This record gives sequence, structure tokens and C-alpha cells, in this order.
Amino acid sequence: MKPDEMAVFAGSGSKKLTEKICNYLKIKSGQNEAIHFSEGNTFVRILENVRGRKVYIVQSTVFPANDNFMELLFWIDAFKRASADKVTAVIPYFSYAKGDKKDEPRVSIRARVCADSIEAAGADRVVTMDLHAPQIQGFFRVPVDNLYALPALCDRIKMEKIEDGIFVSPDTGYAHMARQYASCLGLSVAIADKERVAHDEKAEVLEIIGDVAGKTAILVDDFTISGRTLIEAAEKLIEKGAVAVYAAVAHGVLAEGTIARLAKSPIKKIFITDTVENQPEEFNEKIEVVSVAHLFGEAIKRIHNRESISAMFS
Repeated sequence: MKPDEMAVFAGSGSKKLTEKICNYLKIKSGQNEAIHFSEGNTFVRILENVRGRKVYIVQSTVFPANDNFMELLFWIDAFKRASADKVTAVIPYFSYAKGDKKDEPRVSIRARVCADSIEAAGADRVVTMDLHAPQIQGFFRVPVDNLYALPALCDRIKMEKIEDGIFVSPDTGYAHMARQYASCLGLSVAIADKERVAHDEKAEVLEIIGDVAGKTAILVDDFTISGRTLIEAAEKLIEKGAVAVYAAVAHGVLAEGTIARLAKSPIKKIFITDTVENQPEEFNEKIEVVSVAHLFGEAIKRIHNRESISAMFS
């Protein structure tokens, strides 16, 4: 294999997604293995020569978050020690992105600690998707490409042929992205006014800002863990006269109990991407996975060929 040919490797958290990315790129995935010992230690090993090559390691850091994050660091270190020319950490879901600020006394800015660790391990570039807080890109001193699931999710929503649709942001913080979705499909926007008072993954939807009566609402968000915010927003939307509710979420981080909770909710269907694949529970018919492998594959190809990433989303 020529030194300038790309080498894409899978971590334990993204084996299926990596295979799809490699199919898009028409290459074979790199040969490597990760061994998880009984006491909790992780051992990683590269099974082919990467000297002088540009390497892309794909690893979502969730289920389990800490184990997968440590494994990512070990992979970066292993590739640098094996004399790879450049190592790009492709992190489809960056699990500590919620910890982006010091909003109360004596707490860690977890996303910054993760960014420092990834850099210290030797990453030359980071590619991720739908960061919870875009300012996390500034935590890194290496280039960061923040991709968006919007094109893939919009294409899937378009197939539903929804009439009188309206995109709904579950809180004011995601209203900007909700407008991007609405612009993509030529629809209007409403916002759920949400209040969160603790760290227990519970939030209360207080009011819907916008007219949703007689319309099909499409809730959009960057991730969901417990599903409670989406469910409360859906219930409030039905109460305000919406005829049906769909949901489209970039990262379906569906903790135990979430799938059963969504099954009983007014949400007709929820679309999630394949950025998170080591799910703790099997999906039901309400949940549909939309692949974003082509977006990551195209981004890797453009980085490798020194082409524009932003052109993908113009």
C-alpha cells in the first residue's frame, strides 16, 4: 500500500459505522484489535504497517463512555508511536460535550479536559458531528471539523411527505439549528420553553412558542438520553393542537428504559443516526436509524485531498 493512501481504523465503539465509511470510500478498513481485560484495563494493537501514512481512527465515546474514551487515547498514541504521518480522531459522538462550561462552583469543565487529553495523546485533527456546544471547537489547538447530521435527517424526513409540517426546537438553545432544518425543507419553526433545575436528566417543558395547531410537528435535537424532554415536548404539542409528532435526533444515546418510555409517548416515529451503535437495548418499531457514514466518508476524503469541508453543507 502506498504511503499517501488513507488508512481508516475502527475503535470498539464504531465498528459498524467504520465499515460503512470504508464502503463509501471503496477501501478496506485497517487491521487492528482491542482487548479488554477482566480487571478493566484495555490493550490496543495495530496489525499492519502505518509508517508515514495518514490515519483516521473512528471511535464514538459512549456505551461505555469512559472505556471508549480511554481506548481512543490509546489508539492515537499507538498510531503516533508507529510513525503514522498524521492521526485524525473521528469521534462521531463526543460524549462529554455537555461539560462545556463552569456554570456552578467547584465543577470540572469536562469537555476541555477531554480536548486536552486528545491533543496530549497526539491527535493532529478531530472530526466530530453535531457538538452539543460549538464553542468546544475552541478548546482544541488542532483543527476541528464539526459535521452536521442535518442533510441525512432532512432527506429521510422528506420521504415522509409531511403536509403542514413545523420544526420544533425542544429548547431555546437549539432554536438556531431548528431554523436550519426548517430552511432545508421550507417549513416554519416553533420553540419549546424548557427549564432544567438539576443534573438528573429531567427537564420541564413550560410552554410552546409558536402556532402548532393542525400541524405535524417535527422535534429536532442534537441528542437524547432519557427521552423525557422529547416526550414532554410531544405531549405539550398535542395539547396545543398538533395532529402528529415526529422526532429527529443526531445522536440517539438511548439509556436503559428510554426505548420503553418512547414507545408509550405520542411520538409517531423518531429518527436517529448511527453515530451511537453500542446501544444497551434493542430498538422498537418507533425508532429508525439513518446512516451518516457517507457524511463522514466524504469528510475524510476531502481532508485527505485537502478540499473544503464546509462545501458539504453549503
